[in-house]
Amino acid sequence: MAAIFRRRVTTAVPALDPYDIAHLAGGPPRVAETALAGLRDRGLVLVRGSRVRARFEYAGPPADPRHPVEDALIALCPRGRGLAAVLAGVAKDPVTEAIGHRLVSYGLRTRRRGLTRAGRRRLEAARQAGTLPAYVFEGPAALPDARFRATVTAATLPTGLGKSLLRMAKALDRASDSHGHGDTDGGSDGGHSCGGHSCGGGNY
Repeated sequence: MAAIFRRRVTTAVPALDPYDIAHLAGGPPRVAETALAGLRDRGLVLVRGSRVRARFEYAGPPADPRHPVEDALIALCPRGRGLAAVLAGVAKDPVTEAIGHRLVSYGLRTRRRGLTRAGRRRLEAARQAGTLPAYVFEGPAALPDARFRATVTAATLPTGLGKSLLRMAKALDRASDSHGHGDTDGGSDGGHSCGGHSCGGGNY
């Protein structure tokens, strides 16, 4: 009896950008959270309470080229919008959906969106490299700024829990304002910044 050998055709996986890694770590919601944190760190969006607004008036250093996911987020809040709605909108945006399809084609996700063995290896390699912010892997819980962390976490929780955390975030806002910070949420308080295509580090 002749033996039949099946050859598995594999496609070489190109370098992954930070939003590919975010998708591997937490799916579409993590992509949205990563975009929000990166844009805030670069001063391109302002988060106040439960709302987020694009800062077209920002006059800081020239920004890095924006990733399509970041453009999608900015397009959702030109004059301010609820943070929960913006995060949900980015998570469902065709740009984010395309990341998932691409990861499936690379053999890093299954068609049911679980991670393959190769996907888990790539995610762990990116984590071990240490060049991406912790929030890419761990989500809002790893955001270094306490009030921003509470605000984003509130936007991702059921209504009751979210409102409780939002009250905490507003209290932190008021405390910050009383120290003269004005109409800014303070940006990043240290660590990596997830800006543009680099997100604080190279590709993986």
